[in-house]
Amino acid sequence: MQLRYSFRLYPSPGQRESLARAFGCARVVYNDGLRAREDARAAGLAFPKTGDLSKLLITEAKKTPERAWLAEVSAVILQQSLRDLDAAYRNFFDGLAGKRPRMGPPRFKSKRDTRQTVRFTANARWSITPGGKLRLPKIGDVQVRWSRRLPSTPSSVTVVRDSAGRYFASFVVETGPQETLPGTPTEIGIDLGLTHFAVLSDGTKIASPRFLRRAEKRLKKTQRDLSRKKKGSQNRAKARVKVARAHARVADARREFHHQLSTRLIRENQAVAVEDLAVKGLARTRLAKSVHDAGWSAFVAMLEYKAERHGRQFVRIGRFEPTSQVCSACGVKDGPKPLAVREWTCAACGSVHDRDVNAAVNVALAAGLAVSARGAQVRPAPVPAPRDEAGTHPKLTLTRV
Repeated sequence: MQLRYSFRLYPSPGQRESLARAFGCARVVYNDGLRAREDARAAGLAFPKTGDLSKLLITEAKKTPERAWLAEVSAVILQQSLRDLDAAYRNFFDGLAGKRPRMGPPRFKSKRDTRQTVRFTANARWSITPGGKLRLPKIGDVQVRWSRRLPSTPSSVTVVRDSAGRYFASFVVETGPQETLPGTPTEIGIDLGLTHFAVLSDGTKIASPRFLRRAEKRLKKTQRDLSRKKKGSQNRAKARVKVARAHARVADARREFHHQLSTRLIRENQAVAVEDLAVKGLARTRLAKSVHDAGWSAFVAMLEYKAERHGRQFVRIGRFEPTSQVCSACGVKDGPKPLAVREWTCAACGSVHDRDVNAAVNVALAAGLAVSARGAQVRPAPVPAPRDEAGTHPKLTLTRV
């Protein structure tokens, strides 16, 4: 499978100017290609092919005074820009045909877009120098902060400038069977929530970090400072970057938490089961901010690709499975319960359940997994102790429910 590895770049002032020029040229070629195809559609003609657009908008355009500056950047990033346009149209038409979720048609890019990208393939002859710098054509050797080693030779690199003004190099690499982890007998189900980010079928509860909620005070201050700046001024541009950096810190912390937790779960378990949540529907309720702060979709996507990468089993059960209504001990459906009910007793067998742990066990059972330590999730109804065992016992501190 293909994976992306991102590393922080630290270009010099001159290299930043060269990258800004590359971003601008790629954007202009993309917009020219989109305009040519939209004009053809309006005239009732067939869409121009990518090869014809490349010859017209790159090769021939460089010979004109209006587009002579396209020669100042690598031709590969201009060709890749047209390929991105092709991918945007293909995704749009596949959405109309029902082959993928629907998305809007390609739109024109603006120089005011805070996120800019250019892609270099092997034809661009980019390389990593012996000193660990990234050598890009017509840009130079850019300093890279390497956090890990690449598992294989990358096929392409994308240079990204994000909303906070940071630069990243995103490498596409191939991984093989050498990434498979040794087998383990443990299998778990995961119930995702808001009070606890994840509750496992073995009784473990993982608290929700609530990164956005914790950073709200700082975010409000930066946003308030931005609203007081005059539109179009340099001070407003600086304030906008401060807001973007504050949000970037929250997003980075959340992503790091998702990566660490998903990696630990995949390494420790042979099979992982989760419920397919209706995140879009929950995002329309009064819990919208908390739902987005949790980032369930990103976490589940990490679990899925890491399971495939390391030879683990990943199961996603249907969202209409009544995991909170069924007793995991006897299988009797006890009916829906309001969210305020965190613990309930089965009317059929008398077992007392923690709502979230019981749901996690049912997720694992619905996925056909073997639930370990069943006694950790379910306890029988209280039974009067014999007279010789009655008395006062010291309280025990338990880490699991």
